[in-house]
Amino acid sequence: MNGLDWAVLIGYFGVMVAIGVWSHKRVDDVSDFFTAGGKMPWWLSGISHHMSGYSAVMFTGYAGIAYTYGVTSFFTWSFPIALGIAIGSKLFAPRINRLRSRLHVASPLEYLKNRYDLKTQQALAWSGMLLKIVDVGAKWAAIATLLSVFTGVSLNQGILITGAITAVYCTIGGLWADALTELGQFVIQLLAGIAMFVAVVLKLDDKGIGFFGAWDEPALQGHDKALVGPYGTVFLLAFLFIKLFEYNGGMLNQAQRYMATASAKEAERSARLSAVLWLVWPVVLFFPMWMSPLLVEAQKPDGSDSYGLMTEQLLPHGLLGLVIVGFFSHTMAMCSSDANAIAAVFTRDCAPVVWRRARSWSQGQGLRVARITTVVFLGLSMAAATQVNSPTFKDIITVVIKWVAGLMGPMAIPMMLGLLRPFRRSGPTAALVSWSMGLLAFWLVNYPVNWNVDGGVPLQYQVSIPLAVSLVLYILIGFLKPEDTPERLALIEKINTDDDSSGAAAAVPAPRDAVPAPAKD
Repeated sequence: MNGLDWAVLIGYFGVMVAIGVWSHKRVDDVSDFFTAGGKMPWWLSGISHHMSGYSAVMFTGYAGIAYTYGVTSFFTWSFPIALGIAIGSKLFAPRINRLRSRLHVASPLEYLKNRYDLKTQQALAWSGMLLKIVDVGAKWAAIATLLSVFTGVSLNQGILITGAITAVYCTIGGLWADALTELGQFVIQLLAGIAMFVAVVLKLDDKGIGFFGAWDEPALQGHDKALVGPYGTVFLLAFLFIKLFEYNGGMLNQAQRYMATASAKEAERSARLSAVLWLVWPVVLFFPMWMSPLLVEAQKPDGSDSYGLMTEQLLPHGLLGLVIVGFFSHTMAMCSSDANAIAAVFTRDCAPVVWRRARSWSQGQGLRVARITTVVFLGLSMAAATQVNSPTFKDIITVVIKWVAGLMGPMAIPMMLGLLRPFRRSGPTAALVSWSMGLLAFWLVNYPVNWNVDGGVPLQYQVSIPLAVSLVLYILIGFLKPEDTPERLALIEKINTDDDSSGAAAAVPAPRDAVPAPAKD
């Protein structure tokens, strides 16, 4: 990087902070901070939903998969995400929007204390927050890895720089700041992605390699196969099922985008836009990664540095800075949205249970706590980032695929399926047993069982078995021990009914207190 690249990068950081300051004027209360007051246009919500699913992991971990295996990076990642969101546009997006518009909640998990009970809500809230710390930590490590390639700064310094800038704008402006910065980041990504695509095509032409003839080169032998190596059919089906839950609200931050739109129909349109973007745009981003074995030789065994090396070699200064900004835009978009979601869960769901004063916070006090929680979460995730590549977490892609995908299912199934009528018989017993046994299955299959199987348990089973255990138990216990009380049925009907005038949707119980009121003397 030279002075021009640094100017582009610093200018980008300045614009992000300015958007956060401007968004501060639109945040008057907790609802504005967490759900944009339900006033976000569907197209902005859709772009924000799309951008909040990316991070620099695409340019490190998935670049390594593309370098090693080829197009399977698309068919086992962005394609199942696009399909999952398309399905979720009908199945989940409208119902999640109604959580805000009809139940008047500001956190995606807030409705669980009435859908199940307080214990279930707290179990899912606390475990979800812990998983998000690890998840976001991997994202900080990914962007810091790229930053070290270009600038030579240490991993910890890179984590500190990106985390601090993100903390400023998302803490000041809340979800409005997240969405507006993500819109700007989408434009930057568009320019950077096209610049890299063109640079790779021109370089291949210089080498006498045609656009389509590249696949015949020995270095890309087998790279045109959709399912190869550990990324086979079982992995694809498992990943599709996981992403159906994760990208429609199971990881919380995408749920907020659906909640932020004005109506259920706008939430559906938002999801459809995100699905189309996930299907089309990653092809442009992945193409240079697929061609990378023809242009660079990765220094890391997993190939995670291949895209960074290629960028350095192919792009002139200025454009190099723009692509580096593109890396930052992906990671900051996802991490800021995650921070906002976790702040919502803590402020609305957890704090009132563990702290008596939280039950009587004014709007101003709640907003201050939300901002403090955002900073604390970012700090904890940055601390977790320093442990990536340690014996516990291993490399970035292991954290993202094994830990996050494997643990997401047990936490998301009670939340997501609890919205749907066919699962109305499943109550708190089904939710808690499926959650706890799914976590136990994750530990067993990844550690004791893995240690005693020659060659270890294949990756597709590491990520799919916990989800399968949770799903089966949630449904089975619902039939064996139905807990569909009139109050729970009324709430489910409220979420599932299009017309507010419907009698079935009208009789919703008042939300129960988070904790019992203290007895009077």
